[in-house]
Amino acid sequence: MSQENVRVVRQALDAYGRRDVDELRRLNSPELELDWTASKGWLAGLYCGIEEALRFYYEYYEVFESSRVEAESYTPVGDSVVVPNVVYQRGRDGIEVTARSTLVFSMRDGRITHICLYQDTSEALKAMRLEE
Repeated sequence: MSQENVRVVRQALDAYGRRDVDELRRLNSPELELDWTASKGWLAGLYCGIEEALRFYYEYYEVFESSRVEAESYTPVGDSVVVPNVVYQRGRDGIEVTARSTLVFSMRDGRITHICLYQDTSEALKAMRLEE
């Protein structure tokens, strides 16, 4: 099942970059919880349910002309997948920015139920009790 979870997460990150909201809706549970509380950006917060999560994505799409998530690795851990990454974004005025983070995707029944942003991989691993 862990490789299936990795496949779903890859598809979700690809759909995000393509702005494919229908695919995001299909891959995520209706009860999706998007935890962006560790963000240092303007959209920091907790988004509960697929509709709130999609509003979060639409806010990003309004500001950024393009976004591409480049995963450094996909590490399955139980029902979760840990993804250290770099996101490359270009704003509407052509300004380009990059940000590093680690995303943890939790899965149930082949769908994403929880996405949590961490500023670095060690924080994510500590939260998952894999590192002291």
